[in-house]
Amino acid sequence: MPTHSIPYKDTGYFSKLVCDYLAENESLKPFYNRFPNLENFKHQLAEKQKNFSEEKRHLLSKRIMFQYGDNSISQSTLSNIDLLREHNTFTITTGHQLNLFTGPLYFLYKIFSAINLAEQLNKTYTTNHFVPVYWMATEDHDFEEINYFNLFGKKVKWDRKAAGAVGELSTEGLREVKQHLKKEFGESENANKLIDLFKDAYTKHDNLADATRFLANSLFYHHGLVIIDGNDAELKKCFIPYAEKELTENLSFKKVSETTEKLTELGFSEQVHPREINLFYLKENLRERIIEQDGRFYGNESGLSFSKKEIINELHEHPYRFSPNALLRPLYQEVILPNLCYIGGGGELAYWFQLNDYFNKVEVPFPILLLRNSVLLVPEMLSEKLQNLNVSVDDLFLPQHELMTKHTHEISQITIDFSKQKEFLKQQFLDLYELAKQTDASFLGAVAAQEKKQLNGLDNLEKRLLKAQKRNLSNVLDRVKNIQNQLFPNQSLQERHLNFAEFYLEYGEGLLDVLKENLDPLDGNFLVLEL
Repeated sequence: MPTHSIPYKDTGYFSKLVCDYLAENESLKPFYNRFPNLENFKHQLAEKQKNFSEEKRHLLSKRIMFQYGDNSISQSTLSNIDLLREHNTFTITTGHQLNLFTGPLYFLYKIFSAINLAEQLNKTYTTNHFVPVYWMATEDHDFEEINYFNLFGKKVKWDRKAAGAVGELSTEGLREVKQHLKKEFGESENANKLIDLFKDAYTKHDNLADATRFLANSLFYHHGLVIIDGNDAELKKCFIPYAEKELTENLSFKKVSETTEKLTELGFSEQVHPREINLFYLKENLRERIIEQDGRFYGNESGLSFSKKEIINELHEHPYRFSPNALLRPLYQEVILPNLCYIGGGGELAYWFQLNDYFNKVEVPFPILLLRNSVLLVPEMLSEKLQNLNVSVDDLFLPQHELMTKHTHEISQITIDFSKQKEFLKQQFLDLYELAKQTDASFLGAVAAQEKKQLNGLDNLEKRLLKAQKRNLSNVLDRVKNIQNQLFPNQSLQERHLNFAEFYLEYGEGLLDVLKENLDPLDGNFLVLEL
């Protein structure tokens, strides 16, 4: 299967922060612990091993088994859950929202990145064990971000009212979505598999967390993936000391603000704004920010109110009710997991860079940060069309107006380049400048003004010729534009827009096999994969 890679910096779709990190730019080194290469994992596991207790390991393994409930668990996953009890077992973690039917394609890329990295490490460090983990973002509360996915250019949406943590949402209303998908998918064997998967996930489970666990467990059943829900009363007990510091010392606000200022001074944007308290208060149908005012602690909207003593008692008696926000969730994750590496997208890594100093302050090892694999899937039919048009896939990463201009120059039988004419004109004006030197400064200025006018005229003529050729060649250019629109919907990366179902309908389980085989998490390049 044809594949090739493109450096992330050459795609035009990744931030300066991400590109500088991949280039190991010196200015960014104070903001992370270790760069993701095989050698550095040896030092990372030694550091984590010293900072993770046997007691936590046993609790973690026990709670994960409890969370799986009556889900069918593969032998490889069962083995990995059991291995978490061992002192020489470590996790490779990625996280994702509970998007309806996985949401965008990169859900698959994140998890296969974690699975494949764990496999590489198992082969390299044979006296240790490495377990791929999917952290479900069950405590998020922005339902509008997750209640849909894109299919054949249209939005498949789950309409309902929602409040509180999304993992606890009832799956009510998803039977209607299933009926809609049945019409969209058709009657093929792969279509029926997708419908059954959707039905079993969303109509046989009572809440979104359980449905998503079933879905991810089904898709990655044979790969040893371990799925964890951090919204767990027993696991949150491990976080009590850190949450208490958050409430009483505003520690994350102070350290993250200092780090963020250093990043912005280097020209990088703030990804997540730290608050004085980076915790939410969580109850049924309620997740709201905790705010301190005049020594009392309030819910942002509900009117809940605690004294300092009352909220500390609440934390110790009901840790389940305290939910870390986006900035504090990484710390909670690293406190309860024997984790070596976090795999995320560019936006995720950007806020992790804000956290290194804070982790050092609370004496929790900062994980290796790895950019997840990114992939462009090119169906064979489109690949053949590109070959016939003599257009490279790499060119499709260009902004559309640049792509149209580049291809027009390549296929035009008329040379759309007035460089020779401009050079000839400049030579003519050299003689005029020599003449002007023999007169006075006013004539010299007039010659310079005339040269600029003439060169601008040639620039305008060149632009008009290009525009005319684009009209003459519009039939070919429209075909190129159409292919780019299919592979880069809304002029964005395919992986951020399309759902895996569009490709599964065509390729079935083979799609997952191809991704598993070709994604190399430590490669450090954008993968183009021709199906």
